[in-house]
Amino acid sequence: MRGSNPDKFADRQKDAMKARQAQLEKARARMAEVAAKKPQLDAERARIAKERAEREEQRRIEKEARLKKEAEEREAARLAAEAAARAEEEAKERERTDRLKAHAELLAAQKAARDARYAARKARQK
Repeated sequence: MRGSNPDKFADRQKDAMKARQAQLEKARARMAEVAAKKPQLDAERARIAKERAEREEQRRIEKEARLKKEAEEREAARLAAEAAARAEEEAKERERTDRLKAHAELLAAQKAARDARYAARKARQK
């Protein structure tokens, strides 16, 4: 039968076993290398995590400051708008008062002129 030569089969088995053993040794060597570097890698990761946390904290502080500043600016703008509205309202009220005063003076002047004409007419009739 073809392919049933025990020598060849045994050779193939031996070669496969050697290849598996070589792969296993290679993996063990890599694992030993990784295990030796683990404390250094862990320290590096911890340093990176600490720096990231510091950056995030700094961003949070900056964001809080920015939000506080924006709130203060909004409040100042609101107060300025209220003051402008109050000043405009006061100006309108003064203008209305001045118009009413001018109208009252005009009416008084017209009445005085009318009274003067009436008095002059009465004086001529006597």
